[in-house]
Order: sequence, then structure tokens, then C-alpha cells
Amino acid sequence: MKTIKLIKNRSDIGAGTRGSDMGVDAIEIAAINMNDNYFNCYPFEDIETENETIYNKENNSFAKRIGSVLQVCTRLSTSVAKNLNSNNFPIILSGDHSSALGTISGIKIAFPEKTLGVIWIDAHADIHSPYTSPTGNIHGMPLAAALNDDNLDYKINDVVEQTKNYWNQMKNIGVNGSKVKHSDIIYFGVRDIEEEEEAIIKKHNIKNYTVSEMRYRGFDNCLNEAINKLSNCDHIYISFDVDSMDSDLISKGTGTPVSKGFDEFEIIDIIKAFVKTKKVSCFEVVEINPTLDNKGNKMAETAFKVLKETTEAIKKTL
Repeated sequence: MKTIKLIKNRSDIGAGTRGSDMGVDAIEIAAINMNDNYFNCYPFEDIETENETIYNKENNSFAKRIGSVLQVCTRLSTSVAKNLNSNNFPIILSGDHSSALGTISGIKIAFPEKTLGVIWIDAHADIHSPYTSPTGNIHGMPLAAALNDDNLDYKINDVVEQTKNYWNQMKNIGVNGSKVKHSDIIYFGVRDIEEEEEAIIKKHNIKNYTVSEMRYRGFDNCLNEAINKLSNCDHIYISFDVDSMDSDLISKGTGTPVSKGFDEFEIIDIIKAFVKTKKVSCFEVVEINPTLDNKGNKMAETAFKVLKETTEAIKKTL
């Protein structure tokens, strides 16, 4: 029988705003304040971070701190692969969303011949490359790296050789080349997006289930359709960025809050639908930033409710 294993990655150097490195602790504090012993129930491990590099002079302006993000993603990929090969179910609690590249790479290391589907629950598409990014923040790039897609048709940045070398290494963590196909990615809740990202999504017909579409058409209809779309996939990875939730309704405790998102019950419904397929191999929670929370620790408290419900659903499939 599989065992759930918590992997804690407190890295926040892929984000533009500091503080998501404290997201893991904030969610643990939320559990403590709810008198919930969740974090005593499962074994865990910590990923070594490079958060001190935030003080270094920046040389790779179109991919900030890319050398350190590469190191952290590589460490995470090794941990995820090791746990999957040890018959564990990894639940990853991360700082910023660049960590998703490490998780996806780890799944491919463990199952190189298997097809991976990605459920990306997020306000943002995170499919920029150093060639297209308007900010240089790598938490906006994990899917581009996982896809091995630079989107050069919409290039706006002249990237220096050092950055190119690091970026090529990021695209080849664990196994060379793409880890996932464009057709095997499904977005939920993306609503804050740049022109360069829109172009690649349209070019490859990547499906984005918006909040309004799901509420209009019905969650069951949309989720059944999405599950069908990934019927060819052997494994599914679910990445839950808390900014997929409505920042006005929940809180602004995340690096890039966006209004008009899902509520936590809708998030739980989305996640549970895929967990029930028994194809989910990995679940990740990212981008809780308690330093920005305008309602105490509300974002972490809400994320913990999602985490607990998801964990209970996962346990039924093991």
C-alpha cells in the first residue's frame, strides 16, 4: 500500500515578491490553530533552498536567480522521483510556482515511458520563457520549461548566453526534452494572462476552463469533459496555486492576487474529480504568502482545508 509523504519546499526565489517561503509554515500554523494534527500524521522531508541568493547581484535579468532555481528544482525532482519509486504518494508544499518544474521532472524520472497529464489550477498560465517574460520571474515559466517550448515567435527579450545555458539545463532536468505535451495540459481558472502566453495557448489549443464557463456549463459537465480529454494519460499531476481562488472573497495572501476566482469548495470539487480517476500521482500547493495576507492567516487556513480534503480523497485511492 502506498504511503503519503509530505515534501516541503520553502523556496521563493522564483517569485517577484518575497514571502512565499513562509507559506509552508503558515499552513502548518493554520492546522495548529484548528487543533488539527494533520502534520503529525505523515512523514515529511525538506528540500534545501537557495533563498539567501535573493541578496546576490542580479545578472540574468530575464530569468532572475535562474541558477539557484535550477538547483532547487533539481533537488525537488530527485526527491519526487525517489518517493514515487518507493511507492509513496508525494504531496508537495512549496513556496513559489517555479517548483512545479521540479515536481513534473521528478514524475518523468520515475515514469519516463508513461504519459503525463497536468492539471494547472491557477490565475496565471505560467507558460512564459526568458525570451517572452515581461518580469523575468521564473514562477511564470515552469510550464514552458516542462514543455521545452521557448515560444520564440513572440520573443521580446535578447537573452544572454549564461541565461540560455541555465534555461536549457532547466528544460532537461531529469530527462531530456519535453516532460508533457501541450495537448495534455488543462488550465482551470486562468484569467490574468499576457499576449505572448495567449498566443501559445491558442496555437496549441490548450484548454482553459474559466470560472464563468464552469459556473455556466456546470462543474460536472466541464470536469467529465476534462477527464475524458486526459484519458490517454497514465499519470496526472495536479498543481494548485492559491491565487486561483478569488482574492476578494478569500484574501490577498499570495504574490499575485486576482479577483473573480474560484471559492475553496469549487477548488475541492475540481481536485477530487481527478483524484477519483486514480491516475493522480502527485499533488502540489503553492504561492501562499502570509506577509501579504490582509485577513490574518486566511489564505493558509483556506489552503489547509483544501489540502486536508484532498489528502482524504487521495487516501481512498491508495
